[in-house]
Amino acid sequence: MASVSIPACTSALLLDIEGTTTPITFVKDILFPYIREHLEDYLSSHWEEDECKQDVHLLKKQIEEDMKQNRACPVHAVDQTVHTDEEKAIREVVENVLWQMAADRKSTALKQLQGHMWRSAYSSGRIKGEVYQDVIPSIKTWREQGLKVYIYSSGSVEAQKLLFGYSVEGDVLDLFDGHFDTGVGAKVDCKSYERIAERIGCQPEEITFLTDVTREAKAAEEAGVNVVVVVRPGNMELTDEERAHYNLITSFSQLQLMGRA
Repeated sequence: MASVSIPACTSALLLDIEGTTTPITFVKDILFPYIREHLEDYLSSHWEEDECKQDVHLLKKQIEEDMKQNRACPVHAVDQTVHTDEEKAIREVVENVLWQMAADRKSTALKQLQGHMWRSAYSSGRIKGEVYQDVIPSIKTWREQGLKVYIYSSGSVEAQKLLFGYSVEGDVLDLFDGHFDTGVGAKVDCKSYERIAERIGCQPEEITFLTDVTREAKAAEEAGVNVVVVVRPGNMELTDEERAHYNLITSFSQLQLMGRA
């Protein structure tokens, strides 16, 4: 695949994580299974701590909101076993979290709890954040060329910082100028990219967004952001129309800035 030039007016690069900087398999085969396997133990161990209480409070508010919006919720089975109120409460939280994950929900409440669990796993060395080999050298080059680099992912800002703070390449957080998650809006909503431009302090056309998801690419384009679609092993197949429409790269090293060495 040939190199792709991005406009000389670009002052900031905005990067997706899953399928862009990091293999989808890392998220699907390591991060998510870790939550499923350790969720009940984690809640039992931290139930009385303020941070865990706040996580559970947010999840309960999310359930209330779902019910108001008539969204589907997990059906509580009749449980005949004898247990304490705490055990029952923990079981209900586990049930809701697993249901949200199975439904691929991106709720802030879910992402916050996951982020806190991953923090424990990263800091203990049980997990290291994976990044493609071309990512770190390319970001260093972009920064040398005067560009700012930001992350925008549906994973919480905390989860993003853990991935890059405890990565296979070591702590590389100093390579990023900022992080955005769904707190700024959904990645398929063009308004989210307008808000990011405002917070970065530049015009949308001065941002180039790298993602593997064409629905996100479309939303960014609608906001006036320049888009490059990243094609990696395991990413969703693009249609012929999408391949014709978008600039495509298979490695960050293929990105060339017009008018810059």
